Amino acid sequence: MDHHNTQYSVSVAGVIIDDQGLALLTQRRDNDHWEAPGGVLERDEDITTGLLREIHEETGLRVEPVTLTGVYKNMPRGIVALVFRCKVIGGHLTETDEARAFRWVTADEVQELASEAFAIRVLDAMRNDQAPAIRHHDGIRLLGRRSHTTDLL
Repeated sequence: MDHHNTQYSVSVAGVIIDDQGLALLTQRRDNDHWEAPGGVLERDEDITTGLLREIHEETGLRVEPVTLTGVYKNMPRGIVALVFRCKVIGGHLTETDEARAFRWVTADEVQELASEAFAIRVLDAMRNDQAPAIRHHDGIRLLGRRSHTTDLL
């Protein structure tokens, strides 16, 4: 298989949850969208290393992944995203080249600030009790059957 022609990429994102159960959203400088910090995994990078690098680059925080909370595919763009619930273990929130603002939000606030496709990642991570969600979207809206891995057993 020729990897140079692979038509998809893998991204990683971290939904950082604080002691009050609030989630951290970052506002991207490039498009002003609110979403969980993350980015594209480099080809030679393992998943956890990429996750920690992206979060630190965007927020200044050092985090520890707690669990995988969802797998999402942007169908038009061919991007598969792995999203993890994380907890802060060090660092300080710092505005960066990529993030212009930060907010700690409730589940209701996430739905007001973020488009459905990105809000759902945060909502899935805020729920503690389930297997990872598997979802598909078009960049804005969710598509098709909203399934959890438990539905597939």
